[in-house]
Amino acid sequence: MVAAVSVGHFPTIGEQIVSVGGRLHQAQYEIVTLAAAMHESDEWLLEANTAAHWIADALDIAVSTAREWVRIGRALSDLQELDDAFRTGRLSYSKVRAVSRVATPENELDLIELAERTPASRLGIELAAYLKTNEPDDVRDARLHEARSLTFRTDADGMVHGTFRLPPLLAAILLAILDALVMQRSRRTARPVTERAQDASADAPDDEVWPSLAQQRVDALIELAQRVEAAGTGTNTSPMNAEVVVHVRGDGATLDDGTPLTDAAVERIAPRAFIRALIHDAEGKPINASGRQRHPTARQRRVVKERDRCCVDCGSSDVLEFDHVPDYAISGRTVVEELVLRCAPCHRRRHRSG
Repeated sequence: MVAAVSVGHFPTIGEQIVSVGGRLHQAQYEIVTLAAAMHESDEWLLEANTAAHWIADALDIAVSTAREWVRIGRALSDLQELDDAFRTGRLSYSKVRAVSRVATPENELDLIELAERTPASRLGIELAAYLKTNEPDDVRDARLHEARSLTFRTDADGMVHGTFRLPPLLAAILLAILDALVMQRSRRTARPVTERAQDASADAPDDEVWPSLAQQRVDALIELAQRVEAAGTGTNTSPMNAEVVVHVRGDGATLDDGTPLTDAAVERIAPRAFIRALIHDAEGKPINASGRQRHPTARQRRVVKERDRCCVDCGSSDVLEFDHVPDYAISGRTVVEELVLRCAPCHRRRHRSG
């Protein structure tokens, strides 16, 4: 007779993450509540300049982190529904942090419902779209202009870390220029096919061949600064062209990713912008545009970008390229139905594996 042996259940890594995450969520709610209480008390007065400084010293954290805890905790004291959603786990810290910046007792229920159905990664865009419908254009543009900033700090490794906040249209223009420079630099520094084939046969990882997108954008920013300096001395002979697509529909204007723009901002750029129309059918889909040339036309690029919006492989919206499926060498044509958006790393990876 064989005796039955009871083996206990060992939690998976995923189960452990969920368990620890639940405890972390409760701790985050408690810490922001206590941070607000510390701010309202007089315990810190003799030991620090602010309650946030006292918390930072006590816990050995950055003052900016403690200051954010105080802000969220104080906001929750006036937003009982949001406080309840955070306390009970309906909304994460990341979502509460975003919602608490713009919520009022009058709109918090609407914003909680919005946050519950929106992924945290997209919540900022959806909150901005909500506010746009409840804020006059001139008030919104003035608020965004007042909130602009560019800050720097030196990190422990000696690198300088910068953060900027820009109104959406200005940010779109800057990023479009940087990404256009990234694409230009990639074409200039592309290695011969034989070298890429050798790397592929050796299974060389992408990051050994290409710098990361963040590194390429830094290089582009430096090149942009050099071009500006050269323009000032009259030695710059290379123009910089980049396209920013603004979608103007019946419910308002947006950038490609859905970031809302005020009508006033669009009106300001219209007189000096070269405008092209992208026609949509009755179902809101961009109308096909086809041709037999190797590279997509400007209209084809707009149609495919409006249709796919992001990389069809990884979902990234950074440095998107137009990929022929099947390859142009096979089809001999360039039509919208055989073009897809892929980010540069996925595009390269597909052709290397092929």
